[in-house]
Amino acid sequence: MTFTYEALPMRVLFGAGNLRQLPVEAQRLGLRRLLVMSTPGQRVLAEHAATLLGDACAGLFTEARMHVPIETAEAARAAARDAGADGCLAIGGGSTTGLGKAIALTSGLPVISVPTTYAGSEMTPVWGLTENGRKRTGRDRTVLPRSVVYDPELTVGLPVDVSVTSGFNAIAHAVEALYAPDASPIVSLMAEEGVRSLATALPAIAADPLDLDARTDALRGAWLCGACLGATTMSLHHRLCHILGGTFDLPHGAVHTIVLPYVAAFNLPATPAAEQALRRVLATDDVPGHLARASAELGAPRSLAELGLTEGDFDEIIAQVQAQPYANPQSVAPEVLRALLTEALKGTLASGVGK
Repeated sequence: MTFTYEALPMRVLFGAGNLRQLPVEAQRLGLRRLLVMSTPGQRVLAEHAATLLGDACAGLFTEARMHVPIETAEAARAAARDAGADGCLAIGGGSTTGLGKAIALTSGLPVISVPTTYAGSEMTPVWGLTENGRKRTGRDRTVLPRSVVYDPELTVGLPVDVSVTSGFNAIAHAVEALYAPDASPIVSLMAEEGVRSLATALPAIAADPLDLDARTDALRGAWLCGACLGATTMSLHHRLCHILGGTFDLPHGAVHTIVLPYVAAFNLPATPAAEQALRRVLATDDVPGHLARASAELGAPRSLAELGLTEGDFDEIIAQVQAQPYANPQSVAPEVLRALLTEALKGTLASGVGK
């Protein structure tokens, strides 16, 4: 057996109550003036983090937005400069982590990430910026957080609907990693365990959102799934989701949740090893159907139409997918992509799920 696996350099602190370790972690990194960032909805948590940091907090920026609009990135960069920040603390979900990456990309400022969702962005060197209705992505180790502080207690307040779609977003990272052209046995082990953790934890969270053990399992699964994305090449699923989010401003987690079964139904027949791994971990012979049913039973949206997409948007999506080369187990002709989008729009898998 021959393969290549390149570990990503970062430090991870995992455990309930770890938010209290922020001052020590900042000191370990030699950071004395951190810009604390969040979305508007996480402002109270950002203020709490700032209080914990004390004199090591240089200021607050609480305007992080989904898909990292270029205007938001520029405003955050300016805030970091004006505050004389020597680093950033990104506390929240993928939107805030992405904003920290946007600052690191141009300034090299180190980032501490404190995830409060299951997005997994903190584990990847992937950055994304949205400008003029187009989301650009790239890979650069400069944007990797220096430290990631996982505190399951911070996810207890995450609403169930967001927990579910965020969790399926993470599962999508692992599914694509299983059939990526640069997959390896190491990545596959992480992918299987990540999917298993989330598939078990999400129903428990839906039943009891205060279940700290389930929250801990979900966050660990998100870490593993994010690490899979960080180690492999993205395929059709992520390409579609970036377009749907960047161009049409659709909610990131919900888009991943809806699209995942349809791309899986298309790609898995061409990747028997990946399909077998998912059948094993999900205990099913119908992986796409299971993913669609499980997310719907937990209350997730079932169709792109529910998010506001229409058939009139298909030409733009197909044009963007075809405009740039990307890795995928199967070639994607425009008519195939249109059929896939039509099913996802209506919420009807060919297997009959959603009918």
